[in-house]
Amino acid sequence: MKTENSMKLEFISRSANESFARVSCACFVSQLDPTLEELSDVKTAVSEAVTNAIVHGYRDTLGKITVTAKLCPKRRIIITVKDVGVGIENIDAAREPFYTGDSSGERSGMGFAIMETLMDKVSVRSRPGKGTTVTMEKTFAARAKI
Repeated sequence: MKTENSMKLEFISRSANESFARVSCACFVSQLDPTLEELSDVKTAVSEAVTNAIVHGYRDTLGKITVTAKLCPKRRIIITVKDVGVGIENIDAAREPFYTGDSSGERSGMGFAIMETLMDKVSVRSRPGKGTTVTMEKTFAARAKI
């Protein structure tokens, strides 16, 4: 793919919109003809990032979430999920498996670990009171020509 292609979604932090973001990114990345496993990996990683923004970024309030996706040369995609919510005070702790800032006991604390397992690269930028941006990258395997 010689030229880049990109998309941008903006939506309110309602849990019903998580599936919208997941499916939209899956449809967009389908241009690269990924395997079903690769497509599932992207969908799950996007789902985790958006759910984190909804549950942790905005807690019990509503706010805006922005998802961008960019197709790059050599069958690579970069997906960014951004909120302008409460931010993360300790990113290193938040990235540890089983860590959760949710005291309800309903969260497993595996969001970042799942994203890091499924994607090639995950970076997190956050400022308390300003929000969080999660950037995920994945390169898809070359498909055999028939």
